[in-house]
Parts: sequence; C-alpha cells; structure tokens
Amino acid sequence: MANGVPEHVWSIEQVVALARTSARFGAGEALAVPSRWTRTGVSARAVWGRYHGAGAEPYEVAVDHVAVRVRCTCPSRAQPCKHVTGLLLMWVRGSVVALSEPAPIASWVDGSRRRIASAPRATAAGSAGSDRGDPGAAVSTTDEAGLDVGRAPDAGPDAGTNNDAPGNRPDAARNERIERLMAGLVELDRWLEDRLRTGLSDPSIARFATWDDLANRLVDARAGALANRVRRLAGRVGTTSDWHERVLAEMGVLHLIAQAGQRVPALPSGLADAVAVGCGWQVRKADVEASVPATDRWLVAGRSDHREDLVEVRRVWLRGLDTGAWALVLSFAAYRQTLDTSLPVGAIVDADLHRYPGSGQRCLVGEVFGIDVGPGGAAAAGAIASTVEEACAEVGLACAAEPWLDRVAVTVRASPTIGDDGWVLTDHTGALAISPAAGTDIVAALLAASAGSAVLVTAEWTIDGVVPLAVFADGRAIDIGPRADRSFVSAA
Repeated sequence: MANGVPEHVWSIEQVVALARTSARFGAGEALAVPSRWTRTGVSARAVWGRYHGAGAEPYEVAVDHVAVRVRCTCPSRAQPCKHVTGLLLMWVRGSVVALSEPAPIASWVDGSRRRIASAPRATAAGSAGSDRGDPGAAVSTTDEAGLDVGRAPDAGPDAGTNNDAPGNRPDAARNERIERLMAGLVELDRWLEDRLRTGLSDPSIARFATWDDLANRLVDARAGALANRVRRLAGRVGTTSDWHERVLAEMGVLHLIAQAGQRVPALPSGLADAVAVGCGWQVRKADVEASVPATDRWLVAGRSDHREDLVEVRRVWLRGLDTGAWALVLSFAAYRQTLDTSLPVGAIVDADLHRYPGSGQRCLVGEVFGIDVGPGGAAAAGAIASTVEEACAEVGLACAAEPWLDRVAVTVRASPTIGDDGWVLTDHTGALAISPAAGTDIVAALLAASAGSAVLVTAEWTIDGVVPLAVFADGRAIDIGPRADRSFVSAA
C-alpha cells in the first residue's frame, strides 16, 4: 500500500456476489449516484460516505474492504443493504477519492478487528459483517449455492466463506441467525396455508411479484435456498396444461421443509443436517475440507450449466468406480469470471472428495492424485450403467432420503425414441421421458451420437423428465449437457 491508498480496487464481480441477489444489486445500482453522497473517501482499509435519501438525516455507510465487514445506519434488515452496495459500486467506478480515515471510521475499523481477533477461533476474520446493533453478527458472503464473493486481494485465506456454521460465531449472533431463520420458516408455512385457502385460481398466483415478495422475505430470514425454490416455482405458473398439479406438488415440498426446519433439534443428526442445508443454512468451506474424505477413482459422468440471477452455475456429476457412489461438484461464475474446466466429461479422476454435512450429493474436490483423460472413461461408464428400471430405483432411494431433491444423476444403457408425449430413453425394462427443458439441441446431439441405437447416457432426473448430459459411444465421451448462457457476459 502507498500513501494509505489501497493497492487493489474491488472488481464488479465482488460487489455482485456480495449483494447476493440481482434485486439487491439493482437497488444499490440506483443509489450509486455521486450527487446523493457526501464525505466519501477510501483508504487502505476502508471506504465510507454519507447517503442523503428522503429522510431528514443522512445514512452513515462504511465498508472494511480488507476484512469485508460493513456498517450502515439505515433501518434495513437486508445485509448488506443497498447503501453498502451503492457505495462499493461508486468506489469500483472510480467515483471515490483516496483520503485519510476520519477518526470515527478508524475507530470502527480498529474496534471491529479487535472483536474479530478476540472471537472464538477468530472465525469472523474475512467475512462480511454488520455493526447494526450487533457488532459480532456476520453477513453471509456466499450465495445460497456456496458462491465465493471473490474477496478483496488483501483478505485472509478464509475471506469470502460463510461463518454461520454452528460453533463458528458468537452465541448471541448465532442465536439471532437461528431466530430469523425460524421466523422465516413460520412465515413460509403461513403463506402456503393462505395460498391453499384462496386456491390456485386466485389471480395473484399469476403475478410474479406475489412470489418474489415471499422470496425476498426468505432472503432476509437467511433462507436463501428456499427463496431460490420459490422463484423457480413462480416460473412454473401457467406454463403447461398441468401446471396446477406441479405447483401444488412443489408447494407440498416447501411445506415439508418448513415443518422439518422447525423441528431440527428433534431430528436425527444426519437428517437434521440435510434439513438445515435444505433450508439455507450454509457451511464454511474450511469445515467441509476438514471432514474425512472419500477416496475413489471418480468418473466425470456429466456436466450441466444453468443461470441463477447474475451467476452461472456448473454442476459436474462424478461416479465412484469402486464405491458406485454419486457426487456433485458445483462451480460458479459471475460476469467475466470463468466456470471451472478442471473436470472434463469422460475423465477418470483419482482424488479425495469431501462431502457437505447432510448432503448425499454435494462435495468439494480435495487432493487429486491423478487424472486420466484417455478413452478409459467410456469403458468405465459401461461398467456402472444400469437399466431404466434400476435407474428409477436409484432415483426413488435418493428422493426417499431427501424428498426435496430436484436433481439426481443416473447412467443408463438405453435407446432414444419418440413416445406418445415426446422423446424418451427406453430399454426392455421401461422408459424415461426426456424433459422439454432439454431442448432440441440436446435431443439432436443425442440422436446423432446414438444413431437411434442403445447407447450409454448420463442424465439428470428432474420432476419434468430427464435431461441428457453425456453420451459414451465408440470409446469416447461426448458432452451434450446444457451450456451456460453467456449472453449477459457480452453485455456487461
């Protein structure tokens, strides 16, 4: 650092990820107007300013951009609030000049870091936090899928990870976090009861705002995973002739999670972990990496990309060749970031995997002992392939363990053919309907790779049908899974 000026300015990707939702980022964008701010400045440790809104008094806003902690005097429960996002956007765009820290800002940064250093296990370091009445309360710096915010370059090794896991935060802050989550689950259950009482024919059901308002309240309650489910559910309304049945079924799943979430202390430990994660409770990456690994030779069986708000999500499905277990690796990219390409479809990876608590699927890749990208993957896929009947049994067992699962991977030897209601994968034991979400490009690639004959296919099961991800034929792996929508990148 030179003359108290930070060596690095945050990138727009870091601000996007810290905001967590497109709605909050957009709200901050609207406030990133220099004429509405006074007394702004940035130092080697912090950025600060006063926002003048409709109220008589301006809001005092500050961000420790090294330890990634925030403060704002506004009454909003959203953390970080839109004022914090707006201030960071102005800094990123060069609208904040370097100044010496005012005494109150220097005192806040010093006091904040002293509290972090004295906290148990020093787990507040590197996480975004709020000093709005609870100086020890940490703000999640991961999205609901575990996205790292791309921390400031001077941040510590654990910056950008969530510190909400039990035992990692001061008791008062942890209890407040639990109370907010429980209140959100109660509100969700009440909302579902109201919707069922009025019926799905109520015109308000067709308005996205009806669902988005609920999702925003769940985000405030730190139940982001449920908020994402609610927004996805809103997209189903009116889309098909049987949408009432599908929406009602998903509302039943939401009710199940809301009820189970309120009973976590009484549940067996494994089920309690699964329910907590399903509600949106986040786990620190470091805690996952500290767990006992599962060592195997893992076949990279398939890949699928999709977009959630401003973030691209990549799912890579691995299958243990010795254990037969499935594992899911997630990676994320915001704006000009790049999705992880270290696990190509068809490769065999000899590695340790660390599973998330309560999750039968999601994991982190630990130590990698070797990777084979040769033709052996196709032969390995043949050894683990199942019939359609066996695949249905696998899906059934996975959903029995976690009824809120919306995706399960299977590898089958089957032929693509046209059925009464669309394309299917079929063999002598049954048929799997191909989801309309697969699109014509994936179906065309499947037909070209198989030439209409029985072929090894890895697919994702969803409630709408299966989505083919990869074909193993003629000694090679063909990746046909959904591709990331990069249109927003070019527009950035």
